Amino acid sequence: MTVPALADSRHDTDELPSDIARKARRLLGSLVRPRLGRVVLCAVVSFIAILAAVLDPVFVARALDLGLPRAMDGDPTALWWALTGFLAVTLIGGAGTWLNIRLVGGLAQDIMFELRTRLFRHTQRLDLGYHERSTSGRLVSRQTSDMESVQQFLSNSILDAIVSGGQMFFIAITLLVMDWKLALVVFAGFVPLVFTSRAAQRRQRAAHRRTRTSIARVIVHFVETMGGIRAVQAFRRQPAGRETLRKEDEQYRDANTDALRGIAWFSGSTRLIGNVTQTLVIGIGAWFVIEDWTQVGVLAAFVLYLRRFYGPLDELVQTFNLYQSASAALEKIAAVLDTDPAIDDPRTPARLPDRTASEASGAAGAGAPGRALDFDRVRFSYGGDREVLPEFSLHIPAGQTVALVGTTGAGKSTLVKLVTRFYDPSAGTVSLDGVDLRELTDARLRESVVMVTQESFLMSGTIADNIRIGRPDASDEEVQAAGRAVGLDPYVSALPEGYDTDVRKRGGRLSSGQRQLVSFARVFLADPDVVVLDEATAHLDIPSERLVQSALETVLAGRTAIIIAHRLSTVEIADRVLVMDAGRVVEDGTPKDLIAGTGRFARLHRAWRDSLV
Repeated sequence: MTVPALADSRHDTDELPSDIARKARRLLGSLVRPRLGRVVLCAVVSFIAILAAVLDPVFVARALDLGLPRAMDGDPTALWWALTGFLAVTLIGGAGTWLNIRLVGGLAQDIMFELRTRLFRHTQRLDLGYHERSTSGRLVSRQTSDMESVQQFLSNSILDAIVSGGQMFFIAITLLVMDWKLALVVFAGFVPLVFTSRAAQRRQRAAHRRTRTSIARVIVHFVETMGGIRAVQAFRRQPAGRETLRKEDEQYRDANTDALRGIAWFSGSTRLIGNVTQTLVIGIGAWFVIEDWTQVGVLAAFVLYLRRFYGPLDELVQTFNLYQSASAALEKIAAVLDTDPAIDDPRTPARLPDRTASEASGAAGAGAPGRALDFDRVRFSYGGDREVLPEFSLHIPAGQTVALVGTTGAGKSTLVKLVTRFYDPSAGTVSLDGVDLRELTDARLRESVVMVTQESFLMSGTIADNIRIGRPDASDEEVQAAGRAVGLDPYVSALPEGYDTDVRKRGGRLSSGQRQLVSFARVFLADPDVVVLDEATAHLDIPSERLVQSALETVLAGRTAIIIAHRLSTVEIADRVLVMDAGRVVEDGTPKDLIAGTGRFARLHRAWRDSLV
């Protein structure tokens, strides 16, 4: 395992398009639009709760300026009405706040559920080329830390912003009604505040974009290290790994430090502006009272309102910080969702020719006749590199098993990636029974073409769950029949829980041979037309290899098959051998004919035979 250098971790998938902010807003709009009715309800409840919270100093002013003098004259009615009104708006405000938290929280969770579902569904649709360019760690970062940042803002901060902003708006109107001259003094403080906010917004957005990118790199390194922990420990790469993480983590720390410095500057500036404004209001208000231009109760209400008017600025500062973080995170998510799959379903799908009645009558898994594969002047290169397949043509009849042999880089893996349509050719066509693979839906193609890789990857769950991946609606009896067909049943029957045995992480409870047999059972259950194998026995010992070879013959019976053969023993079950070099077929024939010849395959076979002596 190679521990990536710091420079190598800056991947092109970290680069955001110039209009990503607009795309992020459009994404948020698409999530909110179907829930507009609930948004309106939240707005109405917020309006009532905020209005109730704003009105209570008005009742205080009425109690001081009207109720108290009348009570002193023997009429407490106005005072009682003021106190009753104060109590009523307090209760309404409390109930409205409780209801609003529940409504906004539920709405935010629904939005996040859809966003997570969209992202997961879309990343599964993205082509293999995207996943090879990107890393699983970056996608983990999108689904975890970035989602958490967006959720925190929607669930908590946005409600605080609505309440604080609404409260300031209603207080401003109330202040104008009570004393417009004194209110102008309050509003004068917003002039420097606007300029401060605009400067902070630009600085914070850049800082938080850096935090999202840097934490993604930390997660990438952690995921890769834990995924390859055996290689890391075997080759004593722990010090190098720690050094790489230290550099990545330093970038994350520095980005967070810059963001915190920005928020400290913004918070300190707003606090200073608010305190200066309050001082001016108290001083000028006292002068107004002395000159009999306003009343003591109005000044008292202004003082109470000022605390509520500039007090929410602290909440808005924190909300502003979380908004910048969530905005940067949403941009990262939007960038993934805005990526179009290079491989997608056609607008007008084609249909494969129907099998004849005799072909269709075969039982599932019994080796129904395969379909013909054709490569017609196919050219392919990876992202502008040299052509791996320079004008390649080949015909594979239905039901034929073809073994691909050649050195590393000869084009074998590229050929099977085109058959499975993990990539599309740069030119030419790959067709199945005369139908271009690009004209088939992905679902139809996956029914007809199945690939088994060297890794024989198993998902978390039971043995039965992993076999049932081949056909999710298969019954327990069909799953067990597939296991018996490939020779897996004796091993599974010896386990206490049989087919309900948990395979553990990546199938760690099973041996390499048993994992490969599970993969074959999937294929047998899926009953495809074409099977593509990336050397099924490459990592197996001799006894396991013989067992798997026997199961392989069962799986391939009657089907069209392409096998990448790293071991020449695999070639023995093939009907035809293709020796590839630099993307071209240099030898083509039956195993027996090629062994008897004097070409490359004959030399490879002799070297293999001599190694067994």
